[in-house]
Amino acid sequence: MTRFIKNIAVTGLILSALACKKPQPVPHYTVSKVFKTDTLTTVNVHINNRMTAQQLLLIAGKVKTDSAKIEHLAIHYLLPGNTDFSAGDNSYYAAAKFIKESDVKPTDTLKDNNGNVFRVKIYGLDSAKAKALLNLQPKEIANKNVLGRFIDDYNHTVIIPFTDPLDEKNSLYIIELDSTAKIVSATMPQKVNDGFEKWLVTPNGDYITLKDSVLTQYAADGLGVPFNSIKSGR
Repeated sequence: MTRFIKNIAVTGLILSALACKKPQPVPHYTVSKVFKTDTLTTVNVHINNRMTAQQLLLIAGKVKTDSAKIEHLAIHYLLPGNTDFSAGDNSYYAAAKFIKESDVKPTDTLKDNNGNVFRVKIYGLDSAKAKALLNLQPKEIANKNVLGRFIDDYNHTVIIPFTDPLDEKNSLYIIELDSTAKIVSATMPQKVNDGFEKWLVTPNGDYITLKDSVLTQYAADGLGVPFNSIKSGR
């Protein structure tokens, strides 16, 4: 009888602990754009910082709950610095979608609180790897005026534009480093005033703009629509 009573007490404690378990808070996000096709609804979600797959799932679950009538839902996650205008395939931190039961694979292990299967691809770097890139101190920028440090999540590099205080022409220099501090690209772009200030970075006419600590990249044939936009230090 004593053992029976103890078992009941232990069971009660376990059930009580489970009942008291608080749901994880959903990270802050904002929805900026919803676009639809005949087979899919895609939502652009802006997040404040780099997140884990589990955190992205919490946001997706909330979006899914708020969009219960949407059967086929995909989500693009964007870090600060990107707008719907500048968001291209190279600027998504992550992309995700809910999977139909018939399409579920053994590798699909993430589910929201309602049991919906969630598949996510994180293109960007996690916080630790991004911080390591931002902390790189290549000799090329010693005693230079660094204009920002921009993580390129698509290429997993850091872009550092700078000027040389001893250069009377005040030319702009740009280096791009990988995680080993190796320079994978070095450019001295040509400044052009085309109604706004921009710098040509390739012979083909690809260019960048630098404004308000945001580096925005444009393809020559992109009709003025940027393919990537990055906020310094993020």
